[in-house]
Parts: sequence; structure tokens; C-alpha cells
Amino acid sequence: MAINRRDFLRSSACALGSMALASSIDTFGVVHALTPQGATDYKALVCIFLNGGNDGNNMFVSLDQYNGPAGSPVEGYSNVRAASGLAIAQASLLPVSPASGGSYGFHPNMPEMQNLFNQGKLAVLCNNGPLVEPLTRTTYQNGTGKKPLQLFSHSDQVGLFQTAVANTVSQTGWGGRVADRTQSLNGSATFPSNISIAGINLFLSGVDTRQLAVADSNTTLANVLQLNMSGTSSEQASRLASFNALRTLDNDFKLVKAASDTRSSSIQTDIALSSVNPTLATVFPNTSLGRQLKQVALLIKASTDPTAGINMKRQIFFTQIGGFDTHSAEVNGQGNLLTQVSQAISAFYAATVELGMQDKVTAFTMSDFGRTFQPAGSGLTTVGTDHAWGNHQLIVGGSVLGRTLYGAYPVLRLGGPDDTDGGSNPRGRWIPTSSVEQYAGTLATWYGLSTADLTAVFPLIGRFPSANLGFLA
Repeated sequence: MAINRRDFLRSSACALGSMALASSIDTFGVVHALTPQGATDYKALVCIFLNGGNDGNNMFVSLDQYNGPAGSPVEGYSNVRAASGLAIAQASLLPVSPASGGSYGFHPNMPEMQNLFNQGKLAVLCNNGPLVEPLTRTTYQNGTGKKPLQLFSHSDQVGLFQTAVANTVSQTGWGGRVADRTQSLNGSATFPSNISIAGINLFLSGVDTRQLAVADSNTTLANVLQLNMSGTSSEQASRLASFNALRTLDNDFKLVKAASDTRSSSIQTDIALSSVNPTLATVFPNTSLGRQLKQVALLIKASTDPTAGINMKRQIFFTQIGGFDTHSAEVNGQGNLLTQVSQAISAFYAATVELGMQDKVTAFTMSDFGRTFQPAGSGLTTVGTDHAWGNHQLIVGGSVLGRTLYGAYPVLRLGGPDDTDGGSNPRGRWIPTSSVEQYAGTLATWYGLSTADLTAVFPLIGRFPSANLGFLA
């Protein structure tokens, strides 16, 4: 029986294990033929997404605001959180003294972050979140200020952090748009610049840029992507030859060409990774985030090894750890997650030092939103928090101007100047004092995004006092 082209592709198409190369929703544009004039140095951004909404109020605590005024039930960390069992004992918090002033403490499960902060390799961006324009409690409550879309919703707020566009739904992420505008920095290199270790995501989706998704795995990079066909060696060779010939057909049709380019990129990537087997002396924790960040470190080593032939100059990575939607049992639940975060980030920074790339790699956290200062429930197994807004972010790397706080830490007062809520039931949902666009714009500028391209990638950034928050050298 005769076999048509569609049946052949269905039966013998390659299975790309643990991989996807996604073209943009906006267009099926092909990867541009890059000019050979690229950057001379290497830089990478590594996003660590804390999925579910991390409670920054317990991750990084103002010791100056630990105890509020005597008799005040609505002000001060201990006054608001102690009775429910959510407060961390002051003696257990890991103290730091930022160069910017004040006394603060990291969650007791984050000694590695305390250490990196004290070394000047970690900065904390306080009370950051999606904003359409600067807001105050007054403009928020009287409706004269423009609010982001669908506040306090998981899916919407994840989208606003990953797109850095707070007034509309975007089909591209800010990591993808940055890659679109900086493709020329990679010169003639054809390896994907955007790589996820946590599945295809909005953050890395661009118009022209495709993302490579590899698995959280302990395998070598040579085994991450596998091109498999069945049959004997001669049959496999014959099928592969036929498959390659078919990929050259019908390329005048846009969708067919886009699919063919995706397969070609897949094969090129498979060949590139199969030729290298980088190793690291740094020991990573055997946790999901630890394995993801180890994979990032191995890919950075492979991408910058002159003998491997990949020769990348700019890369953006995405990793993720879930479980932060702590409506109940937060004390142990968040505590265990922050242990993983702290240990994995510390190991990753150590790996960049091992590679001599610590000044060239910046890791940063994002999360859906912060959580209410007011606890929900009481008791160790039931107390938690609800969805809120502004949150604290961690930025780690050799180029980070660390041991410093950026942005403004909120006043820990229910119904206070930073709380969206008033009336008889204030909850402590902090109005951000810096926007995601400013946060992302600072990272992107360090990465190599030109001033001329800044507003194209971050369309609302001109509404804020500064496009650069100053936490990177």
C-alpha cells in the first residue's frame, strides 16, 4: 500500500525526549539568520519562579518592626502574626545589617542566603509587584489610580510577572522579548538562547525566539535530547535520510517551514549537546530545584566551553519550584520549600564560581504575588495566608550590588500606608513600591538590552521614576 507524506511523518518522526522547541503564539516566524558580529563576553539570566505565591513577610522580616507599639494589635510583625502561630521567633531569624540601613532577618531555614547577603553577593528587592503606574493607598482606594489586571488571581498574576505588562494580556514573556531584541549578541551561534528546565512557559516565549525545554534530570547533557527511530541500523539510516529529505519540501508554505525549522533546530541542538559531557565539582542538593539549577550550570559550562563549538554569548534560563500556595500549614510547608530554595541557589552560585562565571550570571526570584500579612486560621497545622500583592525578591550573582535592600520595605501595619485594605477588615496586602517592569528592566539592561529597545520590550516603563533600580553593576 502506498504511503503518503503525512503518514510517513506520523509513523517515523523523531521523538525528541525531554524537549520542546516552541514557536511564538504571535507568529510562526523562523529564527533569524544571525549576523556574525556578536558580543565578546558571556552573560546569563536565571529565573527561579516560586510558584503559588511565596510569603515574603516570613522569608525576610524587618527586625525593627518585629514588635509594634504596646497594646497595638494591628502593627508590628509579632503583634499581627504571633497569636495564630505564624510568627517566627525573633531569636530564630537570621540577622543581617544591610548597607542601606535597618535590621532584618532571613527565615531560619535560609542560612545560605544570609551568608551570600553578608558576602555582598545577594540583594533583596522589597515590595515589588505588577503595576500599571505608581499607586498609593489613596489612589488605589479612591479609584483614581490604574490597577493591574485581575489582582490576587494566581494565573493572572503569574502572567503579569512573566510578561511584565500589567494592563493587558500578553502572548509573549519579557524573557522572550529580551531575547528577540538581543539575538545579534550571539553572533552566528545557532544554539537556543532561551532554555527552560521546567517545561514550556510564557516567560521565555518571544516572537522570533523559540525556547528549548529540557528535563529536570541527573543524566548527562548528551542524553537530555535523544533522536530515536526504530529498526535496524540500516533501516534507521534510511528513515533518517528520508526524513531529512522531506524536511526540505513545501517550505514555501509558512506553517510547513516553521515546523521544518523547528525540527532542524532540534537536530542541531541534539548534535551540539551530544558532543559535550561537562562535569562539575560543586555538589547540588538532590531536590527538584537543585537538579534544575545543576542542569543550568552544566548548560552554561557547555555553552561557554570553546572546545564544544556552541559559543553562546547570551542565554536566559527558567526554573521553577511549586507549593507556595500556603493557605494552611504554612509554617512547615513554606519552611521546607525555603530550605530547598536556599540550598539550591547557594550551590548554583558556588558552581558559577567554579566556572569563573560568577560575574556573568545573575539569578533572580519571581513569584505569583506576596501573601496577606494577616494570618488565615490558627494553629501549626492550619494557619496560613491568603493571596496578596507586593513581595520581596532575591537577586544573586557576582555583579549584584549586594548586602543592600532596594525598593521600600512596607510598614507592617494592618490598614497602614502600604495596605490596600481599609475599613473593619484590613488584611495587609502591600501595594508595590516598584514595578515588575522596573525589576525586569534592570536585569535586561545588565544583560545587554539597549536603551533604544527598552520601551519596545517594557511598554509601561516610562510611567515610573526610573527604569533601573540599581542592584546590578
